[in-house]
Amino acid sequence: MTDQRKKKYHNLEECPIIHALEILGGKWRFPILSIINSTGSIRYNELKRRIPGITNIMLTRSLQALVEHGLVKRQEFNQIPPHVEYTLTDVCKDLEPAYEILDELGKKLSEQPPTKK
Repeated sequence: MTDQRKKKYHNLEECPIIHALEILGGKWRFPILSIINSTGSIRYNELKRRIPGITNIMLTRSLQALVEHGLVKRQEFNQIPPHVEYTLTDVCKDLEPAYEILDELGKKLSEQPPTKK
């Protein structure tokens, strides 16, 4: 990190990376975004099936937060039976390289034995 950049964000509250991680952070949001990215659009129950261990409450809250922040679009279809699909917004599609990088990092880290202190 350059000295100029260090000075620019001397207050962590001003750092855009911290802001992004507050929105994307947590256990479930990034996996949700990654799955939606890989499918293009997905219905709630299919998304839930693809994320082992997530509860209905956590999935609902995570999706609501991602919609509020403009990263995910929720589209309701008024038909019988009614259904909802989730897609990424254009802003969130820019994260595609990050999904791939984190996927590769996760694979490498899972292959490594943990270091002992």
